[in-house]
Amino acid sequence: MKWGLLGGTFDPIHLGHLRCAEEIRESFGLEKVLFVPAARPPLKRTDITPFPDRLKMIRLAIRGNQALDVSAVEGRRKGRSYSIDTVRYFLDLHGKGLELFFALGQDAFQDIRLWKDWEELLSLCHFVVMTRPGYGKEDLHDILTPGLAARYRYTRNRKAFRGPAGTFIFFRSVSFLDISSTGIRKRLAEGKSVRYLLPQRVIDYIFKNSLYQTDPMYNLFI
Repeated sequence: MKWGLLGGTFDPIHLGHLRCAEEIRESFGLEKVLFVPAARPPLKRTDITPFPDRLKMIRLAIRGNQALDVSAVEGRRKGRSYSIDTVRYFLDLHGKGLELFFALGQDAFQDIRLWKDWEELLSLCHFVVMTRPGYGKEDLHDILTPGLAARYRYTRNRKAFRGPAGTFIFFRSVSFLDISSTGIRKRLAEGKSVRYLLPQRVIDYIFKNSLYQTDPMYNLFI
């Protein structure tokens, strides 16, 4: 099995998230891509929308696409949400028959050394670093420790860096839409339209549950 993992707060999930998942799935021939919302992310803000609401919005967003799925594993775990624990969970559950591709943005990858057990994490699964079109810098020496970076070798046929454990780090350009969850929350708080930024089912859920300080009357105009 070849699965993709796409983590984040998804507060809320938007069309940019969905498009990235679709392109990664297609590029690597993945059977499915799992959205893994963080319950209590250690490096993010703490005033996030309750986990059940974010989980429900993801389920609404991916409805009808059999190649996309969502896992509530981090919501069931006590304490902070660490990617290393999530990756271990899936590998322990499915064994050696599962090949994982952990997808994240290039900004997040720049901070990989702040993650819990990050060196082990790089050895357990492939990393897909999503970059914007035209991004040309693919240098691990500015990101990893010098000793570890020196142990990676660029493999031309995979267009990726192969690590000492046999896992790869891929830099792949994806069609990032200029959409952010932060910007969406701001627009909603200001009573501005979010049409065409989110799936309509997610918009309906947001207004039905009065998330992000929205004005219920604004629902008349979306």
